[in-house]
Amino acid sequence: MEKDKVVVIGSGPAGLTAAMYAARARLNPLVISGSQLGGQISITYEVENYPGFPEGVAGPELVELMQKQAERFGARLVVDEVTEVDLTQGSPFTIKTYSQEYQAESLVIATGASPNRLGIPGEESHIGRGVSFCATCDGFFFRDKDVVVVGGGDSAMEEGLFLTRFANRVRVIHRRDELRAGETLKRRAMENEKMSFIWDTVIEEIIGNGKVQAVRTRNLKSDATEELTTDGVFIFIGHFPNTDLFKGQLKMDSQGYLVADERAMTSVPGVFAAGEVQDSVYRQVATSVGQGAMAGMMLERWLEERE
Repeated sequence: MEKDKVVVIGSGPAGLTAAMYAARARLNPLVISGSQLGGQISITYEVENYPGFPEGVAGPELVELMQKQAERFGARLVVDEVTEVDLTQGSPFTIKTYSQEYQAESLVIATGASPNRLGIPGEESHIGRGVSFCATCDGFFFRDKDVVVVGGGDSAMEEGLFLTRFANRVRVIHRRDELRAGETLKRRAMENEKMSFIWDTVIEEIIGNGKVQAVRTRNLKSDATEELTTDGVFIFIGHFPNTDLFKGQLKMDSQGYLVADERAMTSVPGVFAAGEVQDSVYRQVATSVGQGAMAGMMLERWLEERE
């Protein structure tokens, strides 16, 4: 069993920032990447609102820079996924992955959030066969095809705009009569000639035979149903926190987000949380970085007080 002063679970902006601060304090932190190195930002085509990049920066590039910076100060990253944690006995905490077991004096949880699903017939069976939650991952496969985007927030508009690089047509299906996205994204989407909007409407079924062929929609005001032919369905309707590992061990709110205090400490001393795993409000790269910095600073102080 490997023993560490600091283990960070998650390799997105929050986790890498916490690791950088811990590394600068010479705590030699270990970062366990999770199933997706870099988290959600690694599949974001372009980040336009992170300070210091006036022309924007590609999500994977930003993750790579953050990783290099953390490693420069002594952080270590392993590509693995945590399968079990035991926080019930207090520090040191036990963390198991597919390939190793660790003990950590302190722990930063930065496991982020995952996309919500529609929960309708045909969705699960067509994932990877026309149903996607990541335009930057799968957009290329829909070159010269028609797709629909579900959602009306920033993510839906960002990914929808990205899809216009490949698809012939991008129809946005939104359950309300106006977008929730920020004004800049809203304007860009409205002005893009490849994008159109279907308001007050939900998808009730995804239809296909081995691959997506159509969606069945219902207008929430008129109750009228319609079958729309499409080659792909991209779903962006929010996220849920990746906190299953910690149920029954850490305090959570009604939505399943970890509860952390002003020091980024969870309900278990020595366990800190940063990023979207405890943030249901802001959910920005900049705020995740700030929360990661808090966690990295506070765990150093907590370890000093113990000694």
